[in-house]
Amino acid sequence: MTFNLTDLKKGIEESKEWLTQELSSLRTGRATPALLDGVSLEVYGSRMKLNQVGSVSVEDARTLYVSPWDTEQVKPIEKAITQADLGVSVGADEKGVRVSFPELTAERRQQLIKLLRGKLEDARIAVKQKRTETIANVEKAKKSGELSEDEARDAKNDAQKLVDDGNKALEAIAEKKEKELQA
Repeated sequence: MTFNLTDLKKGIEESKEWLTQELSSLRTGRATPALLDGVSLEVYGSRMKLNQVGSVSVEDARTLYVSPWDTEQVKPIEKAITQADLGVSVGADEKGVRVSFPELTAERRQQLIKLLRGKLEDARIAVKQKRTETIANVEKAKKSGELSEDEARDAKNDAQKLVDDGNKALEAIAEKKEKELQA
């Protein structure tokens, strides 16, 4: 009998998706609508994401424009973006909100790279926790007689190989984003 490593594979995939999502919100030299994905505001008595209240479009390389579906929401949108502390300047007119991103300074790039590395480490920790759970389950199965010594050793080796491959994939995602930030 071989040990089922599906949970570990799923956990590694979730970590990759999480890291990709987190890094998409880090600003490189260009403004993208994904930079505002983390912004939410109070609308009609409930908390909603910005992209559920209006459309976000790119005006130029450093400017986004948020067009709310209800023009009554212009001021709350402006306030929410300002409170999100993204390091942007926000201006509103009667039809929507213009979000201007300043040019990245060398110091800001270094801060973003440091933040990127922190998020990479968080993803690695999540993968490591999944590996620890898997190894504990393998040991349990071995003690209960479901797995032989050899099968348990093979399962642990397979788990470690999956973790190593997952960590390489996380590194590749982070390296790509770091290159974008330095460009």
